[in-house]
Amino acid sequence: MLDIQPSERSTLSYLNSTRCLAPIPFVERDLPTATAEPYFKVGDSSVALEGPAFDRNGNLLFVDVYGGRVLCLSPKRELTTLYVEQDLHPAGIAIHKDGRIFVACVGPINGNGQFDAGSVIALEPDGGNRQVIVSPKAGHVVDDMVFDREGGFYFTDFRGSSTEATGGLFYVTPDYREIVPVLPGMCAANGVALSPDDKVVWTTEYCANRLHRVELMSPGVRARGGVSVPYTFAGRAPDSMRTDANGNAYVALNWQARVLVLSPFGIPIGQILLPGREGNKYLKSTSLALVPGSRDLVIVARDVVHGEGAMIFTARGLAPGFAMFSHH
Repeated sequence: MLDIQPSERSTLSYLNSTRCLAPIPFVERDLPTATAEPYFKVGDSSVALEGPAFDRNGNLLFVDVYGGRVLCLSPKRELTTLYVEQDLHPAGIAIHKDGRIFVACVGPINGNGQFDAGSVIALEPDGGNRQVIVSPKAGHVVDDMVFDREGGFYFTDFRGSSTEATGGLFYVTPDYREIVPVLPGMCAANGVALSPDDKVVWTTEYCANRLHRVELMSPGVRARGGVSVPYTFAGRAPDSMRTDANGNAYVALNWQARVLVLSPFGIPIGQILLPGREGNKYLKSTSLALVPGSRDLVIVARDVVHGEGAMIFTARGLAPGFAMFSHH
């Protein structure tokens, strides 16, 4: 073996900030930063939490994807199960103007190990009276959704991979009779959010690490020249997203234990970190929800490296959250 003794100058070393699995990219390291705090531990096992949304009574609704559960955490931190259906694999929640809980479901897992035949179902606030809004026969893998002020909603289709752009963003008309493609040909569309004035819809492309911004001429109709990719993420991977009353976009970064906040035009302006991320804890930060009328927000995450379970964290954002049902 050669007797090679490089000098210290020619030796590459870790920084303390780059030893973990998800170091913050250098271009985002100096952003204004907040660190979230633990709020409620959902379980000691790695429950896949998704879809947080606040109802009119201040309850936090969210889902357990692989357990098929719709869960409710009261303001007194009392956890109950509203609905269970194993093969639905619920992934997102939106509250209708009449108080019903709409659940986006990626559907059963097929023989190839992929989600298949997803749907949107509606439940009464107590979890009863299940109705099908988007049928599994429509052929989508519905990951998340958001209502507009007309009563229609946008949903993401999580189909595809980095080399198979078979998913997309779709709009369902207020009578639920028509599904309109808004951004077809996406690599696993995931998060979706609307600006407070309904004029911009955002979506994340999970398998291509892109943030899409779509200016709207009318519900479900893109404005001419209004579609752009204002930001591309590093690492893994943009998941669900929300907007605040100022139009800022909050994107949960799965496998990074953080939320990146972007301006109404898609420029990073801040970030929220989960505690322990430097030790690879709670990396699976999948979604968040802002409290309507408050800057308080919650982030759902699970720890798949150390097995410390599933947790809801809390932090404070740049501007208050808003509820689409308040416009009706």
